[in-house]
Amino acid sequence: MADVVATGQYLTFSLGDEVYALEVFKVREVLEPTKITRVPRMPPYMLGVINLRGSVVPVIDLRRKLGLERVEVTLDSGIIILEFEIDGEIALMGIFVDSVYEVINLSKDSIEPSPSIGTRIKAEFISGVGKQNEEFIMLMDIDRIFGEIDESALTVSEGQIESAVFEEAGAEQASADSNEVSS
Repeated sequence: MADVVATGQYLTFSLGDEVYALEVFKVREVLEPTKITRVPRMPPYMLGVINLRGSVVPVIDLRRKLGLERVEVTLDSGIIILEFEIDGEIALMGIFVDSVYEVINLSKDSIEPSPSIGTRIKAEFISGVGKQNEEFIMLMDIDRIFGEIDESALTVSEGQIESAVFEEAGAEQASADSNEVSS
């Protein structure tokens, strides 16, 4: 069972019917769904990379990483850009979620230790359970989740990106060519 987390601000989001939250100080920004470039030889939960003002940012599908069923992208879907440290350097990572809600304050009195059973995801990924307005909010331990991510997913090489862009351009050209043939 994880330690109970401290009083603070949390960004709430959903995966299916469950509401989750992350400590707001780890969140850099929230984006609407955008074009994600697939990168070859990445784990299944790795959606690809996005261009964030000139920076290449890896994006994972949090549902797939947590072993949940994949769903279609909706108008409510979002990408939460997180900032964390790897080997002494600041890194960015995007997590794709079903919807993003709001920033809330949770006092220490409203946070309990994570349950050892009864959740659809691994208990070690939950640092506690917050309660607000009679609703339970699972507090994610994003450091543990990222600790289980293959480091190659966090360090996408320039060659992999060039390969992905080339493959994507080839697929678009092939699609255009087939449309011309069928016309």
